Amino acid sequence: MAEKQKTIKIEQVASPLRRCHDQRETLIGLGLNKIGRIKDLPDTPSTRGMIYKIRHLVRVVGKAH
Repeated sequence: MAEKQKTIKIEQVASPLRRCHDQRETLIGLGLNKIGRIKDLPDTPSTRGMIYKIRHLVRVVGKAH
């Protein structure tokens, strides 16, 4: 049986207005585009890097195994 991939649940808490264009693109890449949206994402180094880049716009709600 295949191992279940770990996921991170994140929520957008701030608007990308008056931010750099690449921060807006990172939000869209993560599947977020409105305040209050919650998304389950795979726990990979690339996803963590994207979250780190926009850490002031999102918050980690929880980790699932």
